[in-house]
Amino acid sequence: MADDDGRLAWATAGAVAAGALMITVGLFQVFEGIAAVAHDELFLGLKDYTFAIDTTGWGWIHIVLGALVGLAGIFVLAGRSWAYGVGIGLAAVSALNQFFFLPYYPLWALLIIAFNVFVIWALAVVLAEVNSGP
Repeated sequence: MADDDGRLAWATAGAVAAGALMITVGLFQVFEGIAAVAHDELFLGLKDYTFAIDTTGWGWIHIVLGALVGLAGIFVLAGRSWAYGVGIGLAAVSALNQFFFLPYYPLWALLIIAFNVFVIWALAVVLAEVNSGP
């Protein structure tokens, strides 16, 4: 019985950490998007990149995706069980988005990818604990 309480405490802490990090990542992406839309000279210009999109286009992608990730993070913190799966999906899409954005702002993109990987792991652990049952 005590082992179940300890696992539940870890799962709860993981959900709180993941939710808070999702809100942070979402805000980072919104600010990154605003920077790309308002002042696109901040980012590297590339000629022969396969996934080349105008930085203004990338900016809008970051703004929308960041808002969705942040909103899902709020629902994770509110304890909505459906938000765990949505959070995993959005974190995966966010990480993929940052992978395609790597040539434009490499170190920042790698940092956001690392945060997204942690969010995926934390939410997967929470889902495993919730679904394991008594």
